[in-house]
Amino acid sequence: MANFLIYNKLLVYKSNCNEVPKLLTKLNFRFSVDKVIRRSLSLRHKENCYRSTSYLQIHHKYLERREEQCRRLSASHYRHGKLPLLKPQTRTCFHPGVSGLSREHMSLGTNQPVNSKQMLEGMLTYIWPKDDPSIRNRVKLAVGLLVGAKLLNVSVPFLFKFAIDDLNTKVAASGGEAFLNFSSAPDTVLSTAVAILVGYGIARAGAAGFNELRNAVFAKVAQHSIRRIARNVFLHLHNLDLSFHLSRQTGALSKTIDRGSRGINFVLSAMVFNIVPTTFELALVSSILGLKCGAGFALLSVGCVGLYSAFTLAITQWRTKFRVFMNRAENEAGNKAIDSLINYETVKYFSNEKYEADRYDQALKKYEDASLKTSTSLALLNFGQSAIFSGAMAMAMVMAAKQIAQGNMTVGDLVMVNGLLFQLSVPLGFLGSVYREVRQALIDMQTMFTLMTQEPKIKSKEGAQHIPITRDNSTIEFRNVNFSYVPGKPIFDNLSLTIPAGKKIAIVGGSGSGKSSMIRLLYRFFEPTSGDIFIGGVNIKDIDLDCLRKSISIVPQDSVLFHETIFYNLHYGDLSKSKEEVFEASKMADLHDSVARWPQGYDTQVGERGLKLSGGEKQRVAIARAILKGAPVLVFDEATSSLDSITEHNILDALQRATEGRTSICIAHRLSTVMDADEILVLQNGRLQERGSHQQLLNNPHSLYSRMWNMQHNGSSARAASAI
Repeated sequence: MANFLIYNKLLVYKSNCNEVPKLLTKLNFRFSVDKVIRRSLSLRHKENCYRSTSYLQIHHKYLERREEQCRRLSASHYRHGKLPLLKPQTRTCFHPGVSGLSREHMSLGTNQPVNSKQMLEGMLTYIWPKDDPSIRNRVKLAVGLLVGAKLLNVSVPFLFKFAIDDLNTKVAASGGEAFLNFSSAPDTVLSTAVAILVGYGIARAGAAGFNELRNAVFAKVAQHSIRRIARNVFLHLHNLDLSFHLSRQTGALSKTIDRGSRGINFVLSAMVFNIVPTTFELALVSSILGLKCGAGFALLSVGCVGLYSAFTLAITQWRTKFRVFMNRAENEAGNKAIDSLINYETVKYFSNEKYEADRYDQALKKYEDASLKTSTSLALLNFGQSAIFSGAMAMAMVMAAKQIAQGNMTVGDLVMVNGLLFQLSVPLGFLGSVYREVRQALIDMQTMFTLMTQEPKIKSKEGAQHIPITRDNSTIEFRNVNFSYVPGKPIFDNLSLTIPAGKKIAIVGGSGSGKSSMIRLLYRFFEPTSGDIFIGGVNIKDIDLDCLRKSISIVPQDSVLFHETIFYNLHYGDLSKSKEEVFEASKMADLHDSVARWPQGYDTQVGERGLKLSGGEKQRVAIARAILKGAPVLVFDEATSSLDSITEHNILDALQRATEGRTSICIAHRLSTVMDADEILVLQNGRLQERGSHQQLLNNPHSLYSRMWNMQHNGSSARAASAI
């Protein structure tokens, strides 16, 4: 009720001040309206309301103080037309301890973005892999085909020149009469002009054929490199620690990898087989013009290339910022769409479809504006490039015509100059577009390659032991552990406790007491600020990280499933187990009979994040998956919170059998679910407040556990009586 009181108070105030949400954001308001609603809806059981009452009372007082400040700022806002610039806090996750963790507090690595040189050097290792000679051979063959294509390409204008000159000579010698004799085959074949023209056609066809063959050969190199890079980035993201992922949005990461992969595909093809060869062709054409036609033609071609390149680089550099804005707007739109669709049911609960569409449209409007600027600037670039080249071509033709009039050049030379310059336009135009696209591709790749330089803060140290953790040596010890997500807000204060091997231990306490944080530390999602954690008498920092995590099975409070079949999600617990073992684990979780009644049985798709299943069904899948893993340590974080009473009773019996002989940790708010625990640990204020069996703790009327028990059960009875 406290949550809804706060929400109603905000609604009343909002009726008098439409700027409340903005003001709350500017005021760094920690419990914003939507989070209050989310928290109130997340109270699964009415008897647990006492857990949040005192916490919300504090925020209620905090809210009243903020309201007063809000009124003052609101008056100032309407008088001056602006709000004071206060730094908002970014909530990055939904854990009582981690919720206050902002980007400033999270150590995400301050790696500088990689530069273009580093990215190109990194790609070369994939183009020329030391461990794959077949890829290297393909690169060699592609380079050979490329050189052949360029030589044939440059020879085409010369063949055309020779044909024209030969025709002119014979026409002049014959007095203008026909000189091509096609009356017999030998005369036709031996005709010089025909032979040159046939060679011209062969050269053009050969150049085109070499280019296409080169593309076919290099396709394997490009796609293989993209696959390896994308796989390495994906694996690297999984190896990064939890704090990194808590501060990132999945949609943005997905787009980063997608755009980066497309950028790699372009850069691999353009840089290795287009930019360098095109530069070579430009130098070759300029040299030929200088040698055959004079220094003036060489200077003209070099000047044209220089001016064209300078103009292209300058305008492209200017246009880059518009593409950056486009990427940013696309990321924002994608994130809003994904976030809205993931929360489909929440949108329906509050009938906010139009609001979500408007939010998405605002992001699309930003993309539209950036895209318009990009298109307009592209038109300017294309016009400038055409003007520069057309001017150079016209000057060259005028110079050639003068040389012909003076008798220094032939008509064939003019045709050759025209052909060479025209061929020059192709790589020039391509060079301009390639530079634009390479710049964009490098921008797209930069974020992805920068991710690769992000080092995980938590990883297996060199020489870590692969210690097999068994049921007999699975004793867990927290020794003088201090920990905080945010400096100055400790979660654990010199915590010391021992969980004996083979025992069922329950951990209880109020919200934010550190119950789930213990599991995060045990899994090494986070590291203690100080102190050590041992399992089987070995410091977990000395155990190989993969080995440690394989020895622990967990049923999380919020069970998120893959968008796959029921069987896939169950089998994920241990991919080496047989189908029969999967079915057995499903039976132990009281899931098998329900799945068997479905039309598609175990082939039923669960939907994204398991949305097609009920909360209880998702939790039973998570329980079966943990049972299938068969780890010596089992952790149940509110494992039965979404189950009805009958199913809960059946699963508790199954869990009793599954945990027999194993070290098991049960985190619970409903104390009735842990009555059978060998020992109950009560946490408060980051310390172990008390421990003992259910009866021992209950016999002490002054114990925190006893007060919690009475609050739950006596409170439930009183509410039931009042309802009757």
